[in-house]
Amino acid sequence: MLRSLQTIVPDTVLRQDQIRDIFGSQPDLGRLAQRIVSTSFTVSGIDTRHTVIDEFAPTAAPEHPVFFDRTAGALLSPSTGTRNEVYVREAFPLFVAAARRAVEADPDIEASDITHVITVSCTGFFAPGPDYEITRSLGLGDSVQRYHLGFMGCYAAMPALRAASQFCAADQNAVVLIVSVELCTLHLRSSEDPDTIVASSLFADGAAAGIVTARPLATTLPALRLDGFHTAIAPQGESDMAWMIGDSGFEMVLSTAVPQIIGETIIDALRPLYAREGDLVTAFDGGTIGEKVAHWAIHPGGRGILDRVQERLHLSDAHLHPAREVLRENGNMSSATVLFVLKRILEQEGAQPGERVAAMAFGPGLTAESALFTVDEPGPRAA
Repeated sequence: MLRSLQTIVPDTVLRQDQIRDIFGSQPDLGRLAQRIVSTSFTVSGIDTRHTVIDEFAPTAAPEHPVFFDRTAGALLSPSTGTRNEVYVREAFPLFVAAARRAVEADPDIEASDITHVITVSCTGFFAPGPDYEITRSLGLGDSVQRYHLGFMGCYAAMPALRAASQFCAADQNAVVLIVSVELCTLHLRSSEDPDTIVASSLFADGAAAGIVTARPLATTLPALRLDGFHTAIAPQGESDMAWMIGDSGFEMVLSTAVPQIIGETIIDALRPLYAREGDLVTAFDGGTIGEKVAHWAIHPGGRGILDRVQERLHLSDAHLHPAREVLRENGNMSSATVLFVLKRILEQEGAQPGERVAAMAFGPGLTAESALFTVDEPGPRAA
């Protein structure tokens, strides 16, 4: 059972229209790149994003700017090392804060109950890593099993949930703490490359955490039973979604062909998951899966991806509402984003006990991770 989902975003808000104008006014951009910036930012479906880079705050006036010189209106290009130093400084407190919130929000779980810690991030590196920092800061036992899923991209929270489910299946007393922190804005840059521009129009910072356990607990919290997972690869998209380390930050490849590739492959990618349940696969093949699965936690990798998934699966606007709202308010926070969508479904979208939830996320490869969940019934239960 997944419960106690908690989310955090940094304090500095990026208004999409304002950050669009900053990126579009850089002196190194030609007219074509300026038009791509204007279009990509405007049609993104995003109103606001959040960043740990406080130089973008309207009142910020650093003596020695690193990322943004507001006086000159110039986006700067710090080295990868400098960007990673900021990641270490800013990610550590977010990992710890999100983890602590998840534990404190569950009245039936103490820090001493945690048996496993799984951390997720693709936007920076440090060792001892975030799993270690959480263990020490929350006072967990040295024997807690720790795992870090790094550099997997936007779909990585799904393997984390799957691993947690497997740990609980192997040990009915397991209590697994999952924490994802992504500081994507550390790697945004001015560029004439269309893929880089698209990435700059989408990515944002955020943190999410939750607890997975099979223990029967006394208190009812909004929760999901983890029913099943499936992984699929669309190899024709390998070069269209990638994540590499460059001299001036991590370089995201997110081509405009991604929504089309997802649209062409999503039926084959998802069908094996639904084939495990006869009534669901019948609805899936008949184009009526939205009538059987009430809620859809689709990773909002971009507006085009959501549009294509909605079209191919014949989903309603209500099905896409939680994903579109997370995108509108927070942008694409890489692996943390689907956890934001799940939290919204549980707490703001009227999810009722027994209703099914479909989740999916896409990342480098092109990899599609999918899952089926069930909204928890009230009362003490085991996963």
